[in-house]
Amino acid sequence: MTEQEYMQYKLTGSILTFTRYFFKKRFGRKFVVGEHHKKICDTLDRVLKGEFKRVIINMPPRYGKTEVCVKNFIAAGLAINPSSKFIHLSYSDDLALDNSEEVREFVKSEEYQSVFPYVQIKKTSDAKKKWYTTCSGGVYATSAAGQVTGFGAGNVDDEELIDEVSNLGHGIKPLFAGAIIIDDPIKPEDATSTTVRERVNNRFDSTIVNRVNSRNTPIIIIMQRLHPEDLCGYLIDRDGSEWYVLSLPALYFDENGKECALWPFKQTVEELKDLRKKNEMVFDTQYQQDPQPKEGLLFPKSELHFYNPTVVDLSKADYKIIWGDPADRGDDFACFVGYVMDGYVYVPEFLCNNNGLDYMIPAVSDMAIKHNPTDMCLEGNGGWIQTCKDIRNNIQDRNSDIRVLIYKEKGNKEEKISGQAYFIINRFYFRNDYVNFQEYDYAMKRLTSYLKNVKDQKDDVPDVLSSASKYLRRNILRE
Repeated sequence: MTEQEYMQYKLTGSILTFTRYFFKKRFGRKFVVGEHHKKICDTLDRVLKGEFKRVIINMPPRYGKTEVCVKNFIAAGLAINPSSKFIHLSYSDDLALDNSEEVREFVKSEEYQSVFPYVQIKKTSDAKKKWYTTCSGGVYATSAAGQVTGFGAGNVDDEELIDEVSNLGHGIKPLFAGAIIIDDPIKPEDATSTTVRERVNNRFDSTIVNRVNSRNTPIIIIMQRLHPEDLCGYLIDRDGSEWYVLSLPALYFDENGKECALWPFKQTVEELKDLRKKNEMVFDTQYQQDPQPKEGLLFPKSELHFYNPTVVDLSKADYKIIWGDPADRGDDFACFVGYVMDGYVYVPEFLCNNNGLDYMIPAVSDMAIKHNPTDMCLEGNGGWIQTCKDIRNNIQDRNSDIRVLIYKEKGNKEEKISGQAYFIINRFYFRNDYVNFQEYDYAMKRLTSYLKNVKDQKDDVPDVLSSASKYLRRNILRE
């Protein structure tokens, strides 16, 4: 293996290595790597390997997303397979064109050519809006709201073409063939406009998604969250199971309960907290990737109570309860454990997912065995009574001392939730590091996005908490 072949192998094997190497070559300084860059690059590496076909990456503004996910990813993709076709979209036509031009100049640079001389720009198509390689790959750049015509991302699955590119002699089998990369599809100031949001979301369905040349062509969306119904929210709510979502809040709690900054080189914990004080709504949305409606929330995050699991001793609990609603429809499964101490309810664990019965039954059973509750209550309305019985049998086969009650919930659900909201806000304590637990974090997002007086919304988490609250107040706390 020659030195050039070794560099080709090394640089195309890792987006992080590729970015660090060429950033230093191009700008004469090191690329300051944060933990979030490692997670992003790991995700992009899996895209290149064909493991992910639909990816959403949410991260704070000015944290290096365009440098890594657009410029270096496209340049690396062309190095892996110079017949790769990319469509790059952004809210601004100028931004998309600037990125395209920078990638084109990157590929033509002496530094890039010294490692990947087989990637050549076709001289007859060298415009920054649309340019091609001599292997028929290339880049098309435009606004996310604009027309995408005459160009498709990726390649039609063609074994003859794959063999042809492989024979170029650089030793890399070109399984990857391009992608659609959407970087900030909507401006922050436009995010409050229903008309603009819907135009971008509808454009994705009517135009963008149809510009892939193969079912294997990846689509990557990178943006700061701007609104519950921005493009990411729209796609996650509708097709959540199809998308791999990497959400990177600027502030997070580590495994020891310590509050940390995502990229201290850019912004420290103190600086981020100052930003939050100036505009909590903007901070939670754009920096924490947690967009919330501006008004009408029944359980605002700012009004909820949280506890530090490393400080509160739950072994002193007077009473323990697990409450679950084990329906097998997409949004209807939630289950939590509550520890009652001095009239307050502490919630150390939450299950919330749409993984189906095969996952749910053992997961709920494991929760019961782990916490050994005083009572366990499952809502078994309609056809789900048998599911509750299956869970009960599964648990009692392992610990016959756990009492599992099956309840049929009656009455108006919205009224029940509204009626219990004050108690939940003032007497329930949620762990302050919940963002580190995927299902707990998911549950809290469901809770804190629930709106007053709105029907047909996702109510699984508020519903299960309200049912437990109602039961505890009547039977345990005796208000």
